[in-house]
Amino acid sequence: MTREQFINACDSNLKAVRTEFSFNQEKMAYILGISKKTLVEIEKERSSLGWTGSVALCSIFQQSSVITELFGGEALNIIRDIAFENSEPNYRRANTTRIWWHTVAEKNGYIIEQNIVSQHYRLIAPDNSILASSFDIGELTKLL
Repeated sequence: MTREQFINACDSNLKAVRTEFSFNQEKMAYILGISKKTLVEIEKERSSLGWTGSVALCSIFQQSSVITELFGGEALNIIRDIAFENSEPNYRRANTTRIWWHTVAEKNGYIIEQNIVSQHYRLIAPDNSILASSFDIGELTKLL
């Protein structure tokens, strides 16, 4: 999933999240820190939340079933993967609840998992830290 695809997914599901929490447009706009007019424009597909607004939506509404189903688990994992693409975020730990992940390769205690919804991959070290993530499995298999 690219940054653009992530933003488009958030834009397309903004109204569904708002409806899930029974917020009117004014309340939802306030929560997200945008004007009601901007929210209306996004819901009519004339504007976009952009990266920052999409991150805010997924962070504030991380308990949303719409968000969880849309991204196959915690959206924050995908946000970090997109934000740190092509870098080495060694500080991250893999979520021990792996219902959204399936193992695609294992070697010497290292595991490559794929998210069943977003289809991105992550390389997990024996200590459960996430060493790398990518949408290209070839990049991660080189590291095994």
